[in-house]
Amino acid sequence: SDQVTYDEVEAGTEIAAVSYPATRLSLVKYCGASGDFNVIHWDERIARSVGLPDVIAHGMFTMAEAGRFVTDWAGPRAVVVDFGVRFSSPVVVPDDDAGATIIVSGQVTEKLDGNRVTLELTARSDGTKVLTKARATVRLP
Repeated sequence: SDQVTYDEVEAGTEIAAVSYPATRLSLVKYCGASGDFNVIHWDERIARSVGLPDVIAHGMFTMAEAGRFVTDWAGPRAVVVDFGVRFSSPVVVPDDDAGATIIVSGQVTEKLDGNRVTLELTARSDGTKVLTKARATVRLP
């Protein structure tokens, strides 16, 4: 089934990496959804003028993909109890057909009472860690 259960996982269980695309179009859509139209997320001239290598994804866009990784793994009957990250490097999104890729993987680090597990996540883009201290606590059925 698509539902992970508490009994199926152990501390040390690896969660396979998933790739999430980030294109200029997805950033523009995120601008509209979030209300954050900061020009560094869609105009490379402005992004470069403030010292960035190119347009960058919103930090919350990157965090949202990590959150999606957790909920897709945990399944529809699980509850995310706690979720947090630190932003360590931007996801640079070139203006081409490929854009950027955010690769998220994880590991179950601890089983807690109340059917809860803690996860540590790794998120990389272009070989660079883009999130640190990315952790979630999930209550599984």
